[in-house]
Amino acid sequence: MNKTGAMKSIIYIIFFSISSAIFAQEFTLPELQFSYNAYEQGIDAKTMEIHHGKHHRGYVRKLNKAVAESKLEGKTLEDLLMYASSRSLGVRNNSGGHYNHTLFWEILTPTSDNSAPGSASKAFENAVTKSFGSMDALRKQLSVAAAKRFGSGWAWLVVTPNKELVVSSTPNQDNPIMDVSDVRGIPILGIDVWEHAYYLRYQNKRGDYLSAIWSLLDWGVVSEKYAAALNDPILAKIEKENWPEMNAFHKVLAQTFHASEKGDFKPLRNLSGALFAKAILLQDSDVPKPLLKPEVSLALVRLEKKCAALNKLVGKNAREKSLMKMINGVHDIFHEVQGLCHD
Repeated sequence: MNKTGAMKSIIYIIFFSISSAIFAQEFTLPELQFSYNAYEQGIDAKTMEIHHGKHHRGYVRKLNKAVAESKLEGKTLEDLLMYASSRSLGVRNNSGGHYNHTLFWEILTPTSDNSAPGSASKAFENAVTKSFGSMDALRKQLSVAAAKRFGSGWAWLVVTPNKELVVSSTPNQDNPIMDVSDVRGIPILGIDVWEHAYYLRYQNKRGDYLSAIWSLLDWGVVSEKYAAALNDPILAKIEKENWPEMNAFHKVLAQTFHASEKGDFKPLRNLSGALFAKAILLQDSDVPKPLLKPEVSLALVRLEKKCAALNKLVGKNAREKSLMKMINGVHDIFHEVQGLCHD
């Protein structure tokens, strides 16, 4: 190799090394704004230390490992969450754990009692009044959602795609950004009701923890997050993709199509009826407003007809070659609909 060629090789190596470093940056544990013992008015120092330094750190470490294993390096945290239904459990659980706890730390403050509505912005107060009647009513709804969450999970205050405030709850480390959530939107307040969030001081008395947590909530920060969420592009993206019937169809299609690709037609033979039923529900569903266009409606009609034909073939005990051709057709039309949704 001549000198010029060697120099080019070195430049390429440096370039790709830098590119890999940029696009494969790992997620990191955020620092708390205050020392662990500063939150004593609601949460003891040892709990804060374990919660942040052990549990949250563990989510970050496992998330980086799961992302690497799934070859999803370079994806934003929000993107990992948006399509949680198609991610591995490692990515889903740990991306949620990282996002949820980061939000939790940001809305906690030990400096004063911020439970009074006066620390909230006027715009946020007005939104709360419109949706719940008062700040006290909001607090009660959040407390009920947190108290009734069976097992581990979170209670949320969410800005929905129609820019309203809603209280919801999710299990484990799920959150409203995820496409597995019943209520979709951007969370601006989250209350952690995993036992590790309160057990050392409150033992099994979740209600006592929920009463104490209000003294730590910074409504000023929540107000800022409310204002930011209203103009966040993620909100528009969630609105466009918040189509439960589409997700339900996709779930059954994935179970049947991918198995058939590998030569296993048993799921297809068992679930062709379910796939046809999901196609009917999808065709009859309310299409999200940003997707209301003739091309989408026409494609859904074709998808339902193709699923009907597939189900008929299965009923006739058709050969695998015929079934593969038909499920490929269903798969192609589905991706055509997805393409129209992303245009």
